[in-house]
Amino acid sequence: MNRNRLLQRVAESSLVSESRGEKPLRTTLFVIHATRGLIRDPNARRKTMFIVVLIALVLLFSGSTFLESALNPHEHPIWFILFWLICAWLALTALLLAVFDMLMVRAAARKAERILRSQLPQTETPDSPRSTIDE
Repeated sequence: MNRNRLLQRVAESSLVSESRGEKPLRTTLFVIHATRGLIRDPNARRKTMFIVVLIALVLLFSGSTFLESALNPHEHPIWFILFWLICAWLALTALLLAVFDMLMVRAAARKAERILRSQLPQTETPDSPRSTIDE
């Protein structure tokens, strides 16, 4: 409920900011919804990981080959730092998404195991280690 109130306040304040010609809250609201969608949908999350890794690899390859002269740290230190910071940011983003995806898969597997264990019959058979039929 608190989240809905927060979103309602953000929407109301965006209406106020629209009257002044500013739209930063609409962008913020879009980013929040897009991020929520990536976190909740495994297919979108995995496609995003693939695209981010692909972009990082293309940047890594291009920075190491044909952009090497333009990214010379002695001639263009700002471009050099900015370029490799972007590459590192993309790699870190892909890594964090992969770790999050791995944790979500493990949580789903644990939940499925709990559901299956609750559906199995709880009867003891003579072969079960806790059987007390012979006693």
